[in-house]
Amino acid sequence: MDVKELIADMARRARQASREVACLSTSVKNDLLLKTADMIIQRRESLQKENAKDLENAREKGLSDAFIDRLALSDKVINSMADGLREVAALPDPVGEVPGMWIRPNGLQVGRVRIPLGVIGMIYESRPNVTIDAAGLCLKAGNAIILKGGSDAINSNLALASVIQEALSSLGVTGDAVQVIPTTDRNAVTEMLKREEEIDLIIPRGGEGLIRFVVEHSSIPVLKHYKGVCHVYVDRYADLDMAREICFNSKVQRPGVCNAMEGMLVHSAVAEEFLPAMAEKFRQAGVEIRGCERTCRIVPDAVPAKDSDWGEEFLALILAVKVVDSMQEAMDYIATYGSNHTEAIVTRDYSRSRKFMAEVDASLVITNASTRFNDGGQLGLGAEIGISTSKLHAYGPMGLEELTTTKFIAYGEGQVRE
Repeated sequence: MDVKELIADMARRARQASREVACLSTSVKNDLLLKTADMIIQRRESLQKENAKDLENAREKGLSDAFIDRLALSDKVINSMADGLREVAALPDPVGEVPGMWIRPNGLQVGRVRIPLGVIGMIYESRPNVTIDAAGLCLKAGNAIILKGGSDAINSNLALASVIQEALSSLGVTGDAVQVIPTTDRNAVTEMLKREEEIDLIIPRGGEGLIRFVVEHSSIPVLKHYKGVCHVYVDRYADLDMAREICFNSKVQRPGVCNAMEGMLVHSAVAEEFLPAMAEKFRQAGVEIRGCERTCRIVPDAVPAKDSDWGEEFLALILAVKVVDSMQEAMDYIATYGSNHTEAIVTRDYSRSRKFMAEVDASLVITNASTRFNDGGQLGLGAEIGISTSKLHAYGPMGLEELTTTKFIAYGEGQVRE
């Protein structure tokens, strides 16, 4: 079977499986997740044995220590995967929820009911724990899933999928509900992106290059999240001590992630007071400041910013800093250089906070808190499969509810349209 036939066969089996999974009761889905969690712990040694093959291959290729760390199924990662499945099992089941019902003048009762999306295609890089995280969320939301992990994690991903498939079979559910594409052939991704008759949504997780490739080649709707260019605006009415803590956490706590601050905007009325101590705090943490002309006058060791620094996703201890003369200028800057991911304001003025929250376009707009809170777990979703920075059909972290849609239902008593 060549790659085209392989993907076509997997997609057809996933579509058939999705009909079965959509009808599973909450108790069966929870039992499945809990059983998978127990089996992951029980199969720890065999999973790590398969993972060791991937780690050895990665070292032979000379891949970085950071990459190898993301690839490793350590005891901590395995425990975290199991805990994650248990947390998803404890979440409310969105499938079957009725958001509302109403009665038409002719007596027809109309409403909406929440249903699974169907078949999810997931394309991701390096981290094999995504196999479990994504499968758990999709199954709880009543979806089947086809997973295409990075070639460097092929042995780990197949081993993890086999555990889920065994758990499915033990409960009388088809193992086709969770499938990992068993080849490293790059054409598999392209073929997967053509299966619009069977796959309902593609979710890519990885670098901007991967996501743009998927969007360019997919005939299936794609959950897009190109990059995270997040800003904190320090307003003229900000509590400056609070602002320093928020900005420091937003940039330094984990600089290589999509919800880290990449640009800091400071109102000119507080710049002279705010920036020197803020810059010193950043300096001690190894942050390089690339500032506008006014920033460089206040912070002499700041590096003059180039045009390319505005709107750049550094994913490192580098920060673009600009002094602005008004909140409107800050919002205009964000509209120009932001990526619709996360934007924050620090202010004690309620009306200015409300204006910023209403007018700034991002998947999370936040007042007086770190940008690092744009995360499914932190926002109370329990878990997420990714963050969407496009508005269809979800905006922001995608948890269980975002892995469903709604259909209309209607109850009649013989009504006919005149």
